[in-house]
Amino acid sequence: MEQYDIIIVGGGATGLGCAVDAASRGYSTLLVEKDDFGKGTSSKSTKLVHGGVRYLEQGNIFLVREALQERKRLINNAPHLVSNLKFVIPNYDVIRGPYYYTGLKLYDFLSGSGSFGASKYLSSEEVEELLPNIKTEGLKNGISYQDGQFDDTRLLISMLCTYTEMGGAALNYTEVTRLIKSEAGRIEGIKVMDKLKETETEYRGKVVINATGVFTEAFQKMDNPNVSIAVTPSQGSHLVFDKKFLEGNTALMIPKTSDGRILFAVPWHDHTLVGTTDVYTESISNDPKVTDQEIDFMIETANAYFKQDTSRDDILSTFAGIRPLVTQGKTLDTKSISRSHGVSVSESGLINITGGKWTTYRKMAEDTIDDAIESSTLTESPCVTHDLRLDHGGTDTEEARLKVYGGYASQIEDLESKDKALQEKVDPALPYTMAQVVWACDNELAKTVEDVLARRTRALFLNAQAALDATEKVASLMQQVLGESEAWKRQQVEEFRRFAQDYVVK
Repeated sequence: MEQYDIIIVGGGATGLGCAVDAASRGYSTLLVEKDDFGKGTSSKSTKLVHGGVRYLEQGNIFLVREALQERKRLINNAPHLVSNLKFVIPNYDVIRGPYYYTGLKLYDFLSGSGSFGASKYLSSEEVEELLPNIKTEGLKNGISYQDGQFDDTRLLISMLCTYTEMGGAALNYTEVTRLIKSEAGRIEGIKVMDKLKETETEYRGKVVINATGVFTEAFQKMDNPNVSIAVTPSQGSHLVFDKKFLEGNTALMIPKTSDGRILFAVPWHDHTLVGTTDVYTESISNDPKVTDQEIDFMIETANAYFKQDTSRDDILSTFAGIRPLVTQGKTLDTKSISRSHGVSVSESGLINITGGKWTTYRKMAEDTIDDAIESSTLTESPCVTHDLRLDHGGTDTEEARLKVYGGYASQIEDLESKDKALQEKVDPALPYTMAQVVWACDNELAKTVEDVLARRTRALFLNAQAALDATEKVASLMQQVLGESEAWKRQQVEEFRRFAQDYVVK
């Protein structure tokens, strides 16, 4: 039976953050994920690395300051995937302008040396120059501020590669079926099921960490059926449109919609991403669907600001994720809940990390491993991730290629130079080549068509119909690379086509 210092359950941003932190401190580490890395919430964010402007309104200065510090670290440690982005708040009401400007100046101040640039008052002409598609009728002025943008799953894969290169073990499609305990009731390991091979294995660990996101409470009940932690599941929904609806390189921020939430329209991978904040949900899933109500709400809100009206026919893809917000009790008003995180240790020694957000994943991991050391027999070792680079293969300085290839531009081009067939696009409407399919299988633990089209590339999120059209082609190449059967290929095609239908607006 294999023995590790630390076993981490959950392969999203929090779990992989903990894995990188643990391995970089020198601990032998195992990470297990029941589906694919980042399949849940971590692949379905609004693609922003930010301090959280709205948390200032809640008075949560500490959280904003912490997140802004982590934002600076992220852009330094993963420059191939994280970049500065200008946001504009258009003002159609002269009264709100000074209020937003004051808040954003505080945001600048809290950024300190990590500032991406000062916020500024803009004339209506300057707003229109930055946002050519903005409605100008009634436009008084605007405010610009700087924040960060990233590709969530590609950063996750960079973290995965960092972790495995440091000797960490990572298993996807591996579900924990039982916690192994000593006679005294202390957790000593896990029993898992390989969901693809249908085999069971046991692993021993000095520490087991529960980093399962919205499934945190369910996993805790495996340890103690009577336990209950205060996590409010909150669903965030997003729509993807053609770039023409938001020309230029500036994002639109709508600070207060009709129901008090925030809406962003963001340029992302040569498309327009429209994303909203939280709505309470009772249903917890890795694959939540965007509701018709949310689609209508986002279209209606966007059309109040865009010159060119959008409709359901213009939507290229939809996606939603469920965030585990930490509260003192369940609440429906998720827009008022902050993204602070918490670490707890059960009587059996199970470490639970809950809450947080993508931007602060590194700090969450540091706190979690610190607590794991304190509550166990692990030899103390300091955190070293503050300046740990995650830009694998990112020596090429040409930004656009790095953004598309996720940091492996030169390696992908080497594959393409050896086989002309690998130069072909997976679909004419997508920026990805067949070489990236090979690379994902050989180097990034991609095991299914969904892994490749949803997470190793972002095909499904950019254009769901194009991803569906690419299914057969991608499955055929994966069958060759992975040495799978014709039956495997047919099953993969059927499963992905069924799965991807939820991303298409009907």
